[in-house]
Amino acid sequence: MTDAPITPPTTPRADPIPPVAPPGGMAALAQPSYDLPCGLRLRPWEPYDAPALVAAYADPDIRHWNRPDPLTEDRAVTRIARWRERWHAERSAVWALAPAEGGSAVGLIGLADIDLRGGSGEFVYWLLPAGRGAGATTEGLAVLTRWAFGELGLHRLRITHSTANPASCRVALNSGYPLEGTMRGALLHADGWHDEHLHARLSTD
Repeated sequence: MTDAPITPPTTPRADPIPPVAPPGGMAALAQPSYDLPCGLRLRPWEPYDAPALVAAYADPDIRHWNRPDPLTEDRAVTRIARWRERWHAERSAVWALAPAEGGSAVGLIGLADIDLRGGSGEFVYWLLPAGRGAGATTEGLAVLTRWAFGELGLHRLRITHSTANPASCRVALNSGYPLEGTMRGALLHADGWHDEHLHARLSTD
């Protein structure tokens, strides 16, 4: 009986599809700040914003549409620190909307589910009553869309919201995110399952 020939290991083939945005590129960037025409500023969240985050997670409208867990101030500080960690892990990018002259946050715009290899991400947003009515979310999304396509190098960005939330739909449409379709029974809210609208925009649009 002779030994079977030993087959040398094969060299793994390189992935024929390169990543849309090279890994490591986001972590190497400092999170930018932007002044908006409405008088608010997009900036990173800071520990002193914790009371505003607690208030947001207790706000009836924000709770209904975003389903956040109640927060203590200590847990809010921890969450803000986690958002910074997730930036460096290239998983999400979360900005506070705050008065340009200084002060605590009155809103949030975040780019969640970042997939650098696939070139996609999903925007989420909310505003406390003090930040509503000035067009801040639309202005902020315009700036951050340019950042996500231009600086980060993503290809497709999306926004989803309950079909029962026309205000969020207006924000998406006014920010240049056309409606692509309706996802049936996509998200469970306190009052039952909601259909969701899917809006999206490509870097080539």
